[in-house]
Amino acid sequence: MTLTTSTPTDTDRARYEESLTMLSDASVHKHFDPFEDIDWDAPEFAVTPNDPRWILQKESDPLGSHPWYQALPQEKQIEIGMWRQANVAKVGLQFENILIRGMMQYVFFLENGSAEARYCTHETIEECNHTLMFQEMVNRIGKDTPGMGRLMRFVSPFLPLAGSSLPVIFFMGVLAGEEPIDHIQKAVLRENGVIHPIMKGVMAIHVAEEARHISFAHQFLRRRVPAMSKVGRFFASLAMPIIMRILCDVIVIPPKQFWREFDIPKQVRKDLFWGTPEARETLRDYFADVRMLATDSGLMNPASRRVWKALKIDGDVSRYRSEPARRAA
Repeated sequence: MTLTTSTPTDTDRARYEESLTMLSDASVHKHFDPFEDIDWDAPEFAVTPNDPRWILQKESDPLGSHPWYQALPQEKQIEIGMWRQANVAKVGLQFENILIRGMMQYVFFLENGSAEARYCTHETIEECNHTLMFQEMVNRIGKDTPGMGRLMRFVSPFLPLAGSSLPVIFFMGVLAGEEPIDHIQKAVLRENGVIHPIMKGVMAIHVAEEARHISFAHQFLRRRVPAMSKVGRFFASLAMPIIMRILCDVIVIPPKQFWREFDIPKQVRKDLFWGTPEARETLRDYFADVRMLATDSGLMNPASRRVWKALKIDGDVSRYRSEPARRAA
């Protein structure tokens, strides 16, 4: 693929705005409402004691495949699974909350008639619905989970400011949260395991609409990064893998309360995040699409490759977005 590092032309701008118009039209004609499209009060959606559908799946959840978890009594597996899934939803809505505030910071300074302003506003509306959906899932499960760790909750009021002051960095952060969540949820929906209908309904809606959101973030960076100065692009190339790794850990790793509440051994935590070859391979898989974006937009260079490798998130790049991870026999 030919790498473009020059200022976008009028033709490039027109194509970009056309793609944003298509995304906006898609948001108008195909969108979801969590209280219309999910029948929360249906009998099959009821959260009942000792429901084995809350047991963590082996294929999609690293804890679900760990021998320590599999050796637990079924009641304990269910209790841990419910807490974990509620916390994943809580983290998701907290991340979406930060994204919404940052997106509005960015939109505030856009000119009249901006295709970006229209699409970002559509996306913000969808993300607001996602926060409602995730919170309803947490409420139905009935576990009072904190979501993100204490440090991230403390700095969260300041992160949206990057939406207007450092938009390239902000949208890197958007992808750092969206890509791992999207990867995990697609894995859950693809596997053959039996999961609770609440999880299935929420994930199906989220994956469908996140496809548009991730597409926009990729297009935004593909357009913005080549127009940056060489110095700015170099520092952005170093920042990208750092942002990916930090926010991935915030999104994926449960808070300290989880490990204390269920008395989970430290070795299990080390194995899961990211102490075994299998766990490190999973971590790398989360960012195959982002490595493709970095390569195509001029953010992959000898120095940044060393950072990707040092953070253990280097690896092959996707040939196309959402290409499934493949393992050599």
